[in-house]
Amino acid sequence: MARHAAFKPLPGPVVPKVDPVAARLHASLLTLDTHLDAPASLAFPGWSIAVAHDVRADFTQVDLPRMKAGNLSGGFWAIYTPQGPLDPVSTRAARDYAVNRAVQIHEMVAANAGAFAFADKAADAARIVGAGKRVVFVSIENAWPLGDDPTLLQVFYKLGVRLSGFAHFRTNQFADSATDAAKWGGLSPAGIALLAEMNRLGVVPDLSHSSDKALDDALRLSKTPLVLSHSGCRAIFDHPRNIDDAHLRALAAQGGVIQINSVYVKAEKHDAARDAAMKALGERFPEHASLTPAQYAQALKERREINRLHPEQGRATFEDVIANLLHALKVAGVDHVGIGLDWDGGGGAEGLEDIRYLPRITEALRKAGYSDADIAKIWSGNVLRVLKAAEDESAREAAGKA
Repeated sequence: MARHAAFKPLPGPVVPKVDPVAARLHASLLTLDTHLDAPASLAFPGWSIAVAHDVRADFTQVDLPRMKAGNLSGGFWAIYTPQGPLDPVSTRAARDYAVNRAVQIHEMVAANAGAFAFADKAADAARIVGAGKRVVFVSIENAWPLGDDPTLLQVFYKLGVRLSGFAHFRTNQFADSATDAAKWGGLSPAGIALLAEMNRLGVVPDLSHSSDKALDDALRLSKTPLVLSHSGCRAIFDHPRNIDDAHLRALAAQGGVIQINSVYVKAEKHDAARDAAMKALGERFPEHASLTPAQYAQALKERREINRLHPEQGRATFEDVIANLLHALKVAGVDHVGIGLDWDGGGGAEGLEDIRYLPRITEALRKAGYSDADIAKIWSGNVLRVLKAAEDESAREAAGKA
């Protein structure tokens, strides 16, 4: 399927316009999303971050033209590795897969040096935006590729990683997952060692996907504030991937930040036929597989056909996402909430289809009574504060050893 032709929007919904005041404010903000799964798109045959795509055609939600249209300044671009068996051979393969994904992010920046720049420190974000470029921090979703050696995080730090999670949908060697059976009762001994390595290097610990008890361990042991890079509120939707109000308050008391997700924001209806068709599609075209152009085109064709035959029912809406956001702000406070919508990783909602829709969030926050300064904190100030705290702790530990 040709991917470099001029963008031709499909017929259908258009991005709702926001009021002029909100539009001007949003255009002036430094906006960071802490969980961009867009690096997965870099592996698609013929796909380019520099070209506009249509979410209804290829299901991607992030590219440079859409970043400009929605004023997304950048964020944390995820090295995501789907969890597999914890045997040595599989783990080494996961390590290589994660390193390759990091290389793909570097290749993206190198090929578009006039549009993107790596950020090493919190202070770099404003400088990069001031130069007219998009911010590229790197994150790790699922630390499984680190194997049994937490110090391997040093390699990924040199590749740009400044935020790292522990587990994903399944419990691994570092932590119990929120969506799997517990093995460790929180963080494992290796997970505790990994947390210490994060503090030493200046990498922000990310407890999204980890269990409540793992979060408790990290809150107790971390020398720096934590981030939930893409999570929601259990009070709005009772799902294990979301956190309860008690943990929200504990996170805020420790100085951390919850970055509000657009997944698991409401109970969605499930169509057995659709679920079966999507599972079969995933088995034929695994998310970690390298596809030929013909295979990729076929996968897109089949997914569009599934959507035609079995359209999604009861999908989450923009209003559901905002309900999570406003609840977190009420419970944790404006200094402890941000945005991490899980673009290209399952995120999005009706009325929040891709990153062109981001000004709607700024408009909703203004309507809810939040000031321009508050909204600036939510969009980037809070997470940059946490990153700066991680940098400061790293400097203190280095000075102590010296």
